[in-house]
Amino acid sequence: MEVIAYIESDFPEKFGVPRQSGMVNSLVSKIVFVPEYRDDSSLRGLEGFEYIWLIWDFSLSHKEGWSPTVRPPRLGGNKRMGVFATRSPNRPNPIGLSSVKLLKIEKTEKEGSVIYVSGADLANGTPIYDIKPYLPMSDSHPGARAGFAKDYEDYRLTVDIPYAIAKGFPKEKLTSLIEVLSLDPRPSYHSDAEREYGFSFSGYNIKFKVCEETLCVTEITPCE
Repeated sequence: MEVIAYIESDFPEKFGVPRQSGMVNSLVSKIVFVPEYRDDSSLRGLEGFEYIWLIWDFSLSHKEGWSPTVRPPRLGGNKRMGVFATRSPNRPNPIGLSSVKLLKIEKTEKEGSVIYVSGADLANGTPIYDIKPYLPMSDSHPGARAGFAKDYEDYRLTVDIPYAIAKGFPKEKLTSLIEVLSLDPRPSYHSDAEREYGFSFSGYNIKFKVCEETLCVTEITPCE
């Protein structure tokens, strides 16, 4: 398979990236095609669809070999499930599938036609193999069983960012940051209230602690 595009997002690394697409719809990302695939005719008709599928490479999770079972984070990291019953990046073929909202297609002089989407769960620079339109009549199954994931679909933390810490952070990115943090980026087997975590988001280093059901941001500083 050939890489057709790369995504530009607010996440330079995989820690902090939402575990599923569509969980933080305020996140806006840009899809930039590689030069050999910058053909406007390949996008003809795509603007008529509200959502699209992205097929991509778990490029930050490549490992030698694979395991038939994995430990889903939402199960505390101590219970194993079959790899094909999960969306773990550690798979025989490291391929990701995400449903994202198509915001607009914009023609640029430098990068050709680029696609803006919301709700992506991809780190910056992730290679994309294919783009397909989302079809509501066949791709949506309301009320379908969700297995063990059903117990976590409404899981959210309360996020506390003191004004003194938030005031230097871009206001237009604050909603997205809060939504990302509310999903609890920590490994699920971590529960130490004194442990401080950190990740990079939109050019800033974010540090936080979690006590019970509240996530408290302790520091926001620009990345060097």
